[in-house]
Amino acid sequence: MRFFDEKLPLPRLVYNAVGAGYPVPRNLSYFWNFGVLAGFFLVLQIVTGVVLAMHYAANAQVAFATTEHNMRDVNWGWMMRYMHANGASFFFIVVYLHIFRGFFYSSYKAPREMIWLLGVVIFLLMMATAFMGYVLPWGQMSFWGAKVITGLFSAIPLVGEPIQVWLLGGFAPDNAALNRFFSLHFLLPFVIAAVVILHIWALHIPGSSNPTGVEVKSESDTVPFHPYYTAKDGFGLGVFLIIYCVFVFFLPNMLGHPDNYIEANPLSTPAHIVPEWYFLPFYAILRAFTSDVWAVMFVNWITFGIVDAKFFGVLAMFGAILVMALAPWLDTSKVRSGAYRPMFKWWFWLLAIDFMVLMWVGAMPTDGIYPYISLIGATYWFVYFLVILPLLGLIEKPQPMPATIEEDFNHHYDIKSAE
Repeated sequence: MRFFDEKLPLPRLVYNAVGAGYPVPRNLSYFWNFGVLAGFFLVLQIVTGVVLAMHYAANAQVAFATTEHNMRDVNWGWMMRYMHANGASFFFIVVYLHIFRGFFYSSYKAPREMIWLLGVVIFLLMMATAFMGYVLPWGQMSFWGAKVITGLFSAIPLVGEPIQVWLLGGFAPDNAALNRFFSLHFLLPFVIAAVVILHIWALHIPGSSNPTGVEVKSESDTVPFHPYYTAKDGFGLGVFLIIYCVFVFFLPNMLGHPDNYIEANPLSTPAHIVPEWYFLPFYAILRAFTSDVWAVMFVNWITFGIVDAKFFGVLAMFGAILVMALAPWLDTSKVRSGAYRPMFKWWFWLLAIDFMVLMWVGAMPTDGIYPYISLIGATYWFVYFLVILPLLGLIEKPQPMPATIEEDFNHHYDIKSAE
């Protein structure tokens, strides 16, 4: 191993990155497991995706048939597909938990802004990859989802329709679009893996955050990553994999849509077109801003009709992700951890509930009371980041914090310091 390390210092790199050579705060909770879980599901998606690609044909005439061939005729093909489909959902679950943990503990604050920004880039790449992957089975929801989502680009003034045609390779989803989406769906996970490496690299410069938000002050504040957190992450991974296997083997289609087991038919529009569940909160924000919303009418008036409701909805959807990226500069509080911010806790949990409500209403029809719920939820999302976060830092009185990580650790486990 020494010989190998001298010629190619890969063992040294692993040792310093995730081994005993990497010190981490000793008070990390299980909320810090989700980064490792996300990395595991990324690798799982790449491996199962490569296997599935061996038996798939990106042709509109046979794509649906090859998907069924994978399920029925390829050895263990059904398991590969269910692992891949449910793996995408579980990947988003752990990433959403990872993001909201970052919100609560302000993991985005200096000096970790670059880690957060790279995380947002990973999230955007995940959304693009998942969308293109959902098109590949070429079921009803695949086809009409592609038509609706790519149709959003047509809302861009002047250049929107040419961009949409360029993306699809035609005026509607067909062979050209399927080939492009398959190529990009195969390529982008490796791009995500590259950005994840940058994300981890950026993390190793300031080190991990922790539940107190207090920076490491001495060696007694830290423990080696291995064996302490490899064991802790391993336990968390085991628990999560049990839940994941329950879905793969017993509830494989629970997180999908039944209409996608019907072959794509351009002449038959589904009664209710909805994206996958992990897109629903942002889909709800997109649909919330209709032409009768005063903000849309005002912007439409001052832009002389250039910005209509559809374009405003697209801006709102991407703006909802952009405000997440701006959180390091919008949060004015000097205290990182939400555990010591009594007022912040209420607003944060309301944001978490708001996210779940948006997810629910995104799957509902566009009539009745649902558009109003979407609008209220979308409004709170932006108000939280643009108004509440900046104001809380100015008016909130935080609770007393521990002086060191070691003090918090000893208090948590009721360990008396030896003097």
